[in-house]
Amino acid sequence: MNIISNFSLKKHNTFGIEAKAKQFVAVHSVPDLKTVLLENKAQEKFILGGGSNMLLTQDIEALVIHIDLKGKKIIKEDDDFVWVESQAGENWHEFVLWTINQNFGGLENMSLIPGNVGTTPVQNIGAYGTEIKDTFVLCQAIHIESQEIKTFSKSECHFGYRESVFKHEVKDQYIITSVVFKLTKRNHKINTSYGDITAELEKHNIKTPTLKDVSNAVIAIRQSKLPDPKELGNSGSFFKNPIITRTLFNEVKAKFPEIKHYDVSETEVKVPAGWLIEQAGFKGKRFGDAGIHKNQALVLVNYGNATGQEILNVSKEIQKTIFEKYGIAIEAEVNVI
Repeated sequence: MNIISNFSLKKHNTFGIEAKAKQFVAVHSVPDLKTVLLENKAQEKFILGGGSNMLLTQDIEALVIHIDLKGKKIIKEDDDFVWVESQAGENWHEFVLWTINQNFGGLENMSLIPGNVGTTPVQNIGAYGTEIKDTFVLCQAIHIESQEIKTFSKSECHFGYRESVFKHEVKDQYIITSVVFKLTKRNHKINTSYGDITAELEKHNIKTPTLKDVSNAVIAIRQSKLPDPKELGNSGSFFKNPIITRTLFNEVKAKFPEIKHYDVSETEVKVPAGWLIEQAGFKGKRFGDAGIHKNQALVLVNYGNATGQEILNVSKEIQKTIFEKYGIAIEAEVNVI
């Protein structure tokens, strides 16, 4: 294992921000990871996955450990289900396509989400009516201080909307090394409840969609709305969709009758952050090399040489404006470093 000093992270974050790591090492196996942690016990560490859910606003004065563990396998199956284990460094979208090609159902609605498998439970990623928690069985993680391996069951992960135990109670204590999913082999629960998916399938005259059809529809929708990070730096959705009380929603609706929403419960309502941002006039706006994407107001972009701080400033201006106009606080989904 080669520890490199003063390493550029530009290619290791999907925003394409130029920032340096004081030291950098890529690990390709759990034993290597244990060794790095043990030999650098006293040193401050920064754990890097696919770099898809972070905004670098400064250089990282720490040892950056890039989790590059690869491999996937079936660990158990019966007539109806299959349990698949993926190592943390596998690319998420490639893993999803692999499951679909095996005719394993459950992940197809989350096609083309950027990032690696190991970070998906941290965020409880989701799209088009499905979340990681719907198919998640367990994950293995290594304790950074003790190097002990711990298995986290679904209940121990405390999954919520873009939330998990890894963002709160055990934040910065563990590195996820592998994840196990329980997927269907037959009687797939095809979820086309979102209008965009239905419309995309109708466009191709597909009445009985397969897993591949749903995946293709999701890919087409995402590509039409979201820029490819290889062409335009971004981190996907920058903000969470706020969940507000029904009382507050009714107050906002009285002033803005056209407000979009989804009922969460009798007392809570989810409001699309993208709608709020677009209505506030930010969609497609540019502030130097930092901006808001022309097709999707939820996505902040780097047009070339924006700094992380410049993108952060744009996000704060959006938050301030939304709160002043609607009284709704929107939170960043992306980790600001």
